Amino acid sequence: MVKVYDYCETLNNRLEDIFKRNTKIKYKKRINIKFEEEFKMFGLFKGNDGKVINVNDIDELIGKVELIDIREDYEYKGGSIKSAKNIPMGALLNEPDKYLNKSKEYYIMCQSGGRSARACSSLIKQGFDVINVSGGMGSYVGTKKK
Repeated sequence: MVKVYDYCETLNNRLEDIFKRNTKIKYKKRINIKFEEEFKMFGLFKGNDGKVINVNDIDELIGKVELIDIREDYEYKGGSIKSAKNIPMGALLNEPDKYLNKSKEYYIMCQSGGRSARACSSLIKQGFDVINVSGGMGSYVGTKKK
């Protein structure tokens, strides 16, 4: 069951990335509204509850921003982005005030972007300034630290 969920989450995130890339086309307005509606109808587009950055656009920010990898310890140990701090999603969402300061901005990442999107949505509702790193480590093409 978990593998099916992970596959669906990964597929969903890849479709979101395709949609976002295609929205940059000049004649996008009418076409993309319909495309987005169809994605939402089938649950393939989660929308944007807040700020988002693609994982492959984050390299220039490494070391300058607070980057939190919310994957489990065993996932994090398999490789992450340099300077990313590991705080598993469960721990972060159970006690966000222990790890985050509401006056600071944080970049939240996971394996495919699904968990980070859910975590960001929850944290935004609690007043935290967070940015979802879409695509996650599964889509990252830069150098990973181990």
